[in-house]
Amino acid sequence: MSTPAKYQVGELVAEIGDLLGEAYGDIWVEGEVSGFKVAARGHWYFSLKDPETDAVIACAMFARENTSVRKPPRDGEKVLVRGGVDVYAPRGSFSLIVRRMELTGAGELARRLEELRQKLAAEGLFDPATKRPLPAYPRAVGIATSPTGAALQDILRVMGQRWPGMPVYLAPCRVQGEGAAEEIAAAVDLLNEHGKADVLLVGRGGGSAEDLFCFNEEVVVRAVARSRIPIVSCVGHEVDTTLADFAADLRAATPSHAAEKVVPVRAELQRWVADRDARLTAAMQRRVRMLRERLTRVRVQHPRQRIERARLRADELDERIRLAIARILARKRDRSTAAARHLDALSPLRVLDRGYALVQRDGLAVTDAAALKAGDQVEARFAKGRATLTVKRTSGLF
Repeated sequence: MSTPAKYQVGELVAEIGDLLGEAYGDIWVEGEVSGFKVAARGHWYFSLKDPETDAVIACAMFARENTSVRKPPRDGEKVLVRGGVDVYAPRGSFSLIVRRMELTGAGELARRLEELRQKLAAEGLFDPATKRPLPAYPRAVGIATSPTGAALQDILRVMGQRWPGMPVYLAPCRVQGEGAAEEIAAAVDLLNEHGKADVLLVGRGGGSAEDLFCFNEEVVVRAVARSRIPIVSCVGHEVDTTLADFAADLRAATPSHAAEKVVPVRAELQRWVADRDARLTAAMQRRVRMLRERLTRVRVQHPRQRIERARLRADELDERIRLAIARILARKRDRSTAAARHLDALSPLRVLDRGYALVQRDGLAVTDAAALKAGDQVEARFAKGRATLTVKRTSGLF
């Protein structure tokens, strides 16, 4: 028996890389894009998936090569890439270093997803009219998610901050990989059978399109749609959308956001209740005081009721007399004013305004020229001012 070769880890990884490079050289590989990401330096990292066998290979396409691609691929699209196999020593994993990429159209995964969406939409599973409002103050919250995932911890943390002690019922299930869709649907059905939760949260944290695809499975979408309890879907981050989101009564961007949507802040509710209680108490106290004051007035005034009525009648009569006198005086003032205007119109002084003069001698008006002789002095009164005149001659003619 020959002695086996001895390698350092780095030597073995390097030799494997060399062997793979020599064995495959420059090759073409076809598959569906999954988990596509763009690094800060512009490099592309993604996986290629075989929909028939679920086999996956990691890929990298550096910035200097991907600038030749007309547009970045999307998850689910089928592509044909050219490159070489390489081994990444720090992880001991192999990947495909892509130097050329050709988009060959929507992949089978994307096509099947769109067909399922159209089918379920035609059945009314996504109809906005079927969406139910969430309870304002739930008695308990049900959660269908992985018991070991970060999503559950995020939900419990936010709920603990907003409403400490809120009852939570967890239906644990896998949220990724083979069989996850069936477990999610079973968890939703279990929470409905349990019946103690007023609202359900169904989801997980973010991930690649492949990781989230179980929430696109028909079995999950139908379970969400038939739930008797309102459901908030919280699958992935804000940019991710699944068919379960369309079937749910409400979609939240993240699990933390879902907890904020369904659980109110207990401290705010307590302040609101205390404020309303104080207002109600104050209103009741004001009402009691008013009733007491009214009863006191009735008791004091009752023995003098007749006198008070007589005083009211006397006051009413005085007011009527005062108004009658005021009307009589007003009529007399109107008549006096009219008479004064009439007398003023007949006054000879009004004639002076038209250019005539009033001739007087010894304070008496002179109306006949024959009453005067040459050398007499008379006084003429005009509209404005007076003048002393000496008569030179007289005439009896106008």
